[in-house]
Amino acid sequence: MTSTALTDTIAAHRASILKQLEAASSREIELIAVSKRQPDERIKAALDCGQRVFGENRVQEAQDHWSERRNIEGLKLHLIGPLQSNKSEDAVALFDVIQTVDRPKIVRTLSDAAEKLGRAPDLFIQVNTGEEPQKAGVAPSGLADLVKQTRETYPGYLTGLMCIPPVDEPAGPHFALLAKLAKENGLEGLSMGMSSDFELAAQFGATHVRVGSAFFGEREAA
Repeated sequence: MTSTALTDTIAAHRASILKQLEAASSREIELIAVSKRQPDERIKAALDCGQRVFGENRVQEAQDHWSERRNIEGLKLHLIGPLQSNKSEDAVALFDVIQTVDRPKIVRTLSDAAEKLGRAPDLFIQVNTGEEPQKAGVAPSGLADLVKQTRETYPGYLTGLMCIPPVDEPAGPHFALLAKLAKENGLEGLSMGMSSDFELAAQFGATHVRVGSAFFGEREAA
């Protein structure tokens, strides 16, 4: 596929997603293009068609993708994958938003990094709405304490909550639970919904959706 054809294809995907979001919700929803494991030509095509908000799963890969592009006007980078505490300083240095805060230690290391670097990305707390033992995220029962600690410790802004529903359950109840938890904790941001269910998430009040394959096409193998 030529670079022009690739840009046209991704532009069409992007326009379709934005149209679906607009139809699903009257609120403005931030479309995060999930660029993890995407080849450079697809990222360039996304930028060429006007996309400026991207999500990455790993700090190192994000550095490879974006370190040389950090001066692009309007660029906004979200960390949407699990964060190891020893990568907190690198994450604070690179990302504008960190969506996967899920335990007190991460709050402490992010707070220390923000103080050291004089830079404080917005945070989301990841909630394990399905309470799956293999998945990251704070259990709903532990959320209030983590919100309290984050507000008391972190020098930046706690924006909202994020979730990834279990793959074998309907997503709607998990989106509804996340919205309920956000309201109870005085948070407005709701990062929920991916390629298969972003329209449904918008209907449940999403403020951010994380779309990978529906935006870029299927990812290359790792």
